[in-house]
Amino acid sequence: MNRQIKMSFKKIHRLFSFNRLLKMLVGLAVVIQLGIILYNHYSGYHVLPDFEYFLGRLFRGIIISLVAAFLIAYPDLFMISYLNKTAPWGIKNFKRIVIQLLFAVSYAVVLSVVMTSIVHWLQPYQEEFTGVLVSNALIYAVANLFMMAILEGWIFFAESRKAELRAKTLQEELSQIKFEVLKSQINPHFMFNSLNVLSGLINKDVGKAQQFIDEFSHIYRYVLETIEQPVATLEKELDFMRSYLFLQQIRYGDDLSYSVNIPAQLMKLVLPPLSLQVVLENAIKHNIINESKPLKIEVFHDSHYLLVKNNIQPKITMGTSTGLGLKNLSKRYALISAQKPVFLVETNHYIAKLPLIDVEKDERTNYRR
Repeated sequence: MNRQIKMSFKKIHRLFSFNRLLKMLVGLAVVIQLGIILYNHYSGYHVLPDFEYFLGRLFRGIIISLVAAFLIAYPDLFMISYLNKTAPWGIKNFKRIVIQLLFAVSYAVVLSVVMTSIVHWLQPYQEEFTGVLVSNALIYAVANLFMMAILEGWIFFAESRKAELRAKTLQEELSQIKFEVLKSQINPHFMFNSLNVLSGLINKDVGKAQQFIDEFSHIYRYVLETIEQPVATLEKELDFMRSYLFLQQIRYGDDLSYSVNIPAQLMKLVLPPLSLQVVLENAIKHNIINESKPLKIEVFHDSHYLLVKNNIQPKITMGTSTGLGLKNLSKRYALISAQKPVFLVETNHYIAKLPLIDVEKDERTNYRR
């Protein structure tokens, strides 16, 4: 039994705690025994002489059925967990149905022969033993098919509820993340600083002021276009980055510089929108930028990772960082992929490693075009 099947069985086993399974099997045993006893009585196969005899037969039948039910339930659960991996619903329906039918009937027949023989040894049947064997084999087979259907339905219902709850939680979390991202883009300090810079440019350099307005509008147009999207191409992110850093360079001049070295074949890979803005804003916000201590940002790649690297020169008056921007970025990655961004300090440099996702090849990616 491979690791995936073990994990699937543990997952199903969590849905059926012993107490929950016991309640279900007791109810099933009572229904089945009542059906058998009443059918035998009214068909004349085994007439009940009095009520006391009925209660005794019912109690004994329930105990036997309960033992048999546990012996049936756990193998059925194991078979369901095995088929969930080897013949899942929606992909190999016919194969799954055939295997389940064959398993349910054959296992039930074998178990019925064993249980009937034990009961006959403890207290011999008054009826012909061969007839009892055949009758019980049919009853066990039908009961096991019924049991398999109940377990499948229960698992489907439980998984559907879990999926709905998970989807609702993810949607609420995504809405919160989108709100935080949008709020960070309409940061009043960024707006105030940008408008101040624009005010100074209008009187000094009309051409550059017009370019500033164009890049400023490009930033917010990109925000509005991508805020509802799960991913953006690296090409669009780099285009946004150039507009964002243009505005910052108008403010800081040559004290802020950057370089980009990304091959063309990576441009169609994707990442969460505005990822670069989070990393760049983090670098500008937390470091001194002046003539004596210029900030240098390098954007390059390492395999399918986008690396953003800057020299560390922390602001003395800077308070403790909340890290909300980077936490939100990690959450946005978690919504679309199993890959995670990495943030580290290395030889006086801060490095952000952002996974570049190929949605066609990455099997673990949750998002598909």
